[in-house]
Amino acid sequence: MNTRIEKRFAALKDEGRAALVTFTMAGDPDTATSLAVIKALPKAGADLIEIGMPFTDPMADGPAIQAAGVRALAAGQTLIKTLAMVREFRAGDDATPIVLMGYYNPIYIYGVDRFLVDAKAAGVDGLIVVDLPPEEDDELCIPALKAGLNFIRLATPTTDDKRLPAVLNNTSGFVYYVSITGITGSAAPDAGKVAAAVGRIKRHTALPVAVGFGVRDAASARAIAEGADGVVVGSALVDALRKSLDSQGRAQAGTVKVVADLVGEIAAGVRAAKRAMATP
Repeated sequence: MNTRIEKRFAALKDEGRAALVTFTMAGDPDTATSLAVIKALPKAGADLIEIGMPFTDPMADGPAIQAAGVRALAAGQTLIKTLAMVREFRAGDDATPIVLMGYYNPIYIYGVDRFLVDAKAAGVDGLIVVDLPPEEDDELCIPALKAGLNFIRLATPTTDDKRLPAVLNNTSGFVYYVSITGITGSAAPDAGKVAAAVGRIKRHTALPVAVGFGVRDAASARAIAEGADGVVVGSALVDALRKSLDSQGRAQAGTVKVVADLVGEIAAGVRAAKRAMATP
């Protein structure tokens, strides 16, 4: 495969810097605002975009992303609407990679074959499905790869060298390293430990390694970017969006700008790491 994800990481490797991967929940707080946020992300500095597929039982997510999913579902977000948002984004941007992230249940209900055809047609490049282990690759991973979609797997601090080859088998696009044990947005990562973990993973694979969970600002993004191929930011952006809403949970005039401004700050941190790495 030569997907947008693979092309983007290769281009950034040539530039000598890490990728900024931004997460946003589809439909939070409503479909129109969510689409406007997604459209604003590349100009703000996002290199890849993860779009959350809201689900009623998001077991790996912390309070911020859980609440975002609740808001989206309450506003009527569905998987069909999420794919329509990707299609609309693609009408104006054919380069920025899009990854759908979430849980298997909504995809299973939609129908795997139908979902893969529709996702590919909409312009989705990859999938992160956090509750499908390698032992279940025949369910979605293998069909996704055959459909031309990258299947991105999570590795964690508890993924030891014995388990890692199974996790990496059939993984493509990049490896998502979860920098802390626990749920999203719950603690700050240790940049030194993260760099060592990335090095360990790279002894098993040539894939880029992007690091997420706990990156909240430019300083933490810069620290992680100096030892990884990508930095994933999610809870901080979801929190910023939530704080911009009115007392009824509705978007206000400045909602999109609040998220875009924070992405800009974090992107500057990631880009500063390039200079730090290049300095003798």
